[in-house]
Amino acid sequence: MEGNGHRLEFVMTAHVRDQRIIDLMAMVVHYHCGGRQLALDHGMPIGEPRVPGSTRDHLLISLPYLHGPDLEHCPLPGRHARILWTLPVTTAEIEFRRRHGHEALEQLFDEAKIIPTDPFWASVV
Repeated sequence: MEGNGHRLEFVMTAHVRDQRIIDLMAMVVHYHCGGRQLALDHGMPIGEPRVPGSTRDHLLISLPYLHGPDLEHCPLPGRHARILWTLPVTTAEIEFRRRHGHEALEQLFDEAKIIPTDPFWASVV
């Protein structure tokens, strides 16, 4: 829950059905509800690559760009849910975000024309 009783939800998009996505989303909920309160622009380590052979070992909490702006806000009776995207990223990308800011990293993603559902796209930094 965010302030005022509004809900915060997370979404992840993958290229195939994968039990690992369910496990990662459970990890996000546990991390968030365990006192670490994820929010837009946050990053979190996942302890291992998103899929074997990938270098994506963190999740970046971002706007759901891949799905369009209508997904972000979901009205509910008497409140609303905000839906944020969990994007698998590399340690180097998280470090870049810490030094240069979230917007600078997102700009690199745009310039590189990443395919966010591909767990093997090359790091942008």
